[in-house]
Amino acid sequence: MEKAKISSYQLFVLVLLFELGSALLLPLAMDAKQDAWIAVLLGMIGGMLLFIIFFRLYQYYPDKLPTMYTQIILGKPIGKVLAFLYILYFAYLAARVLRDFGVMLVTFAYPETPLFIVNALLIIVVVYAVRKGIEVLGRTGELLFSIMYLLAVTGFILIVISGLIDVSNLKPILGEGILPVVKATFTQTLYFPFGETVVFAMIFPYLNHSRKAQIAGLCAVGLSGINLALVMLMNISVLGVNLTARAPFPLLATIQMIQVAEFIERLDIFFMLALIIGGFFKIGIFFYAVVTGVANLFSIESHTRLCFPMALVVLLLSITMASSFAEHVQEGYKFVPMFLHLPFQVIIPIILLVIATIRKRRA
Repeated sequence: MEKAKISSYQLFVLVLLFELGSALLLPLAMDAKQDAWIAVLLGMIGGMLLFIIFFRLYQYYPDKLPTMYTQIILGKPIGKVLAFLYILYFAYLAARVLRDFGVMLVTFAYPETPLFIVNALLIIVVVYAVRKGIEVLGRTGELLFSIMYLLAVTGFILIVISGLIDVSNLKPILGEGILPVVKATFTQTLYFPFGETVVFAMIFPYLNHSRKAQIAGLCAVGLSGINLALVMLMNISVLGVNLTARAPFPLLATIQMIQVAEFIERLDIFFMLALIIGGFFKIGIFFYAVVTGVANLFSIESHTRLCFPMALVVLLLSITMASSFAEHVQEGYKFVPMFLHLPFQVIIPIILLVIATIRKRRA
């Protein structure tokens, strides 16, 4: 393990920026139509319960990474295999987020630039930060957190002033009943983005005040859920249900419609900065979990040696995982939640916690 410590506030900032990350970029729970914001709030509640499970496992083994305590709970052979599968899972998610932001930049800012070049530039910045360690990542989060929120508040005020919001687009509330909302929660929002906090199990051992950390993490998950629900409310009220569902990046489409006094307009380039900040931290935390997990599992002294080889793996995976962005999105909505998120975020952590609890009581 790296000899580093982060504060509870830094954990709060990292969780919040991580949760917002690519969730701000993509439409969430559109199967629930105009009630998507309710599905986001329900997913937030489920995400808080999952966060408690991840944190309870950390409390049982406070000085050990998940790659270590899975071997204690399940035995070395099975534990090592499971730890390696989690590393692959985090690498795959890092590549997915990298693909999301690479496509966004190519679409809106660099249409003539190959996706490989854009993704390579993004991953180089991530590698630089991860090589500096988790403390530097936490301090960078503290610095950029205020900038991101300043841009977010400014954007919300400008949208209200522009008169773009049409509340009728949000009606009728629960017009088709609660079932579509519950379905969207258990097939989408529970896992993305809230269940993805399972990656912070790789960061919990670096906390300097574990007692305050659980409250800080839960507050971050709650605040991110409220923010994402507000964003979905805003997108649907401005664009309508159909356009929000069809738009690859609905928030940017909403921001592009801002026009105040025929003077303030075309602000999407500024808000791309806020989105890239969130994407940087999401990719960075997944990538840090990958290199730390590999170093711990294979007894490599320093994770910095692994940064460039692992970065190349994530970069190539981000390019080859899908032939088009439409296929990439379809895979993310249909395949990933049930076959990857459900076992790695819900089933396996619950099984580990049950076995660890039984062992602790017997001891």
